[in-house]
Amino acid sequence: MDLLLTGGTVVTMNREREVLVEADVLVQDGRIAKVGRGLKPRGTRRVVDVTGKVVLPGFIHGHLHACQTLFRGRADGLELLDWLRERIWPFEASHDAASMRASADLTFAELIRSGSTAALDMGSVHHYDAVFESARDAGFRLVGGKAMMDAGANVPDGLRESTAESLAHSLQLLERWHDTHEGRLRYAFAPRFVLSCTPELMREVARLSREHDVRIHTHASENAKETDAVRQYSGGRDNVDFFHTLGVSGPHVTLAHCVWLSAEEQELLRDTRTVVCHCPGSNLKLGSGIAKVPEMLEAGITVALGADGAPCNNTLDMFNEMRLAAVLHNPRVGPLAMTPMRVLEMATLHGARALGLEDQVGSLEPGKRADITVVDLSDLHAAPTPEDVLAPLVYSGRATDVTHVFIDGRPVLKDGVLTTLDRASVVANANANVERILQRRKRARSS
Repeated sequence: MDLLLTGGTVVTMNREREVLVEADVLVQDGRIAKVGRGLKPRGTRRVVDVTGKVVLPGFIHGHLHACQTLFRGRADGLELLDWLRERIWPFEASHDAASMRASADLTFAELIRSGSTAALDMGSVHHYDAVFESARDAGFRLVGGKAMMDAGANVPDGLRESTAESLAHSLQLLERWHDTHEGRLRYAFAPRFVLSCTPELMREVARLSREHDVRIHTHASENAKETDAVRQYSGGRDNVDFFHTLGVSGPHVTLAHCVWLSAEEQELLRDTRTVVCHCPGSNLKLGSGIAKVPEMLEAGITVALGADGAPCNNTLDMFNEMRLAAVLHNPRVGPLAMTPMRVLEMATLHGARALGLEDQVGSLEPGKRADITVVDLSDLHAAPTPEDVLAPLVYSGRATDVTHVFIDGRPVLKDGVLTTLDRASVVANANANVERILQRRKRARSS
């Protein structure tokens, strides 16, 4: 498992935010042993010359739906609630274990190819074993859980579950997968959002998450109509406030989106140290709005980055999310609020906090897991590369610039080629499974 990366520009993301030119990274037993200049191989079994390339922590998605990747491009032109009820929920209800595995394989192949090494994922109601199995075989670092849905209007039969069923199924998955495969796979309770969960379910999730020391991952204040519906459902409370009354707040909770926040909710996020995940590509495509990320960051709230699902974004490329996060807020707050370093923090360190893994990943420091991405910025769209590599990483970088990805020191991408997944087979299997689902839905509608 020993590995030495030599001669690269190392973006450490350590406390001092050091960027070391012509430096080396030594990996031993899956962890970073040393970062510095002039490190010698001395028996190291693998030496990779990364001269002229950028070495940085693997990107971490703070909000994802691997179950939806199979439906990319099939839910365009709708706002959130219609998008869910008319397209996404019916598609998710059509999954079986084989199609779920195909969707997850496609997800992790795309994530690794674009430099991501970890994600916080929310599944559908059923077949979440297939997602964990896919991450296991791909060598990907995953914190995830089945969607919990014991309430809601227009929910297909295939997604309906009782409170007891939802809790029991979640606990079975937790027992089976949490902290397995050298800690690379971890469970998180994933109640979908306020409108699809009873208060009883949310209170029990809050209790169980503390009992088992696992995360809670849900959605909050994504869309204005959703926020209005939550107020009606909760007796006038806003999303974050309502979650807090049910015990769903704190540093072990990650809330996706948080676009429509009141000043009081922002203070509540800060005071409880609840983590937020910004999904700019998804929020723009669904017309949901623009979260006030600069204000949240200035208030001391941890804000990660995520692609959300492929049907509401079309790409899972973190470079896309970084560029959007960097430029989206400039017309309102000016071009200095979202610096390249601040955006990289969101994509690495803050992502690690969103997964509850800040002591394990997110920076290149001795003792942390060796989740490493290598990027070549020498192509036309990034040239000429300035001395400061942060700006081209955030503003110009592309998935195709990623040359190597290591997770726990193991190569999952080598010279731009996936090593744990076969690209052609993944795409062919995805195409076959989505066609099978479309035919099944067509027969169901005609019967």
